[in-house]
Amino acid sequence: MSLFEDGRPFLRALPAQDRRALLALGRARGYAPGEVVLRENDTTTFVVAIVSGWASVSLETERGVRLILALRGSGEVVGDQAAVDHRPRSATVTALGPLDGVVVPGDRFRGYLAARPVATVLIMRQFSSRLRSSDGERRSLASEKVLQRLAARLVELAERTGHPGEGGVDVDLPLPQHDLAAAVGSTREAVAKALRLLREQGVVRTGPRRLAVLDLALLRLLAEGRAVRGRAAGGPAHLRPEESPPAV
Repeated sequence: MSLFEDGRPFLRALPAQDRRALLALGRARGYAPGEVVLRENDTTTFVVAIVSGWASVSLETERGVRLILALRGSGEVVGDQAAVDHRPRSATVTALGPLDGVVVPGDRFRGYLAARPVATVLIMRQFSSRLRSSDGERRSLASEKVLQRLAARLVELAERTGHPGEGGVDVDLPLPQHDLAAAVGSTREAVAKALRLLREQGVVRTGPRRLAVLDLALLRLLAEGRAVRGRAAGGPAHLRPEESPPAV
C-alpha cells in the first residue's frame, strides 16, 4: 500500500511537447486549502493537472467513515478515470494547502490521448498502478493493526516529503490528526493513542501542524510488523504493532 504514486508523475514523464500540448488545452485554476477539487459521485468529466501543492484522494464508506486513499502532488493528474469511462467520480479530491492546477475538459483530454500514444500508455500505467495500490490497501485494512498502518504512513511522509531537521526528519506535509486517521483507516482517538505511544518511545515529535520523525529505522520496523525494543524513560520496553488499539 502507498499514499504516493509510484514512479515519475504523469506530467513529468511526458515528452516536453506532449506536456505543453496538454496544458494548453486547459485553463489555470487555483484552489484554497480545504477546497474540493473533485467530488465523489459527481458526473463531471474534467481533468485537473496539478502544477503545485498537494491534494488528498478520499472516499466515504458505507458506514460514513472517510478514508484517504492517496496523496497527489505536483506533476500528477486527477479526474482522468471519469474523463475516460464517463462514470461518476469514484473519490473526492481535496486541496491540503494552496494548490495550483490546470483544468482540462474531459472531451479535450480524450482527444489528446487518442492523438498521443505515449500519453495513452502512461495513463494506462497510472490506472494499473492505482488499482494495485487499492488492492494492497484492502489487504492492509484487513490484516494490519493501527500502529503498523500509522508507522507505514509516517515512513512514507518522511521519505517523500521530509528534510533533515533537528534530531531527525522534519515532514513538510504534516497531515492534521483527522486526515492522518483517515489515511490510516481508523478513528482519530485510536490514532491519537498510537501517536502518543510513539512520542513516549522517542520515535516521533509532534506539534500543531508539525511532525518530525526521530527514529526512521525503528519506524520502518514497526511498519513491517516487527517487534522492536523501545526506549521508555522508566527502562527498556517492547513496542509492538499488536499494542495499538484495534482497527475501527
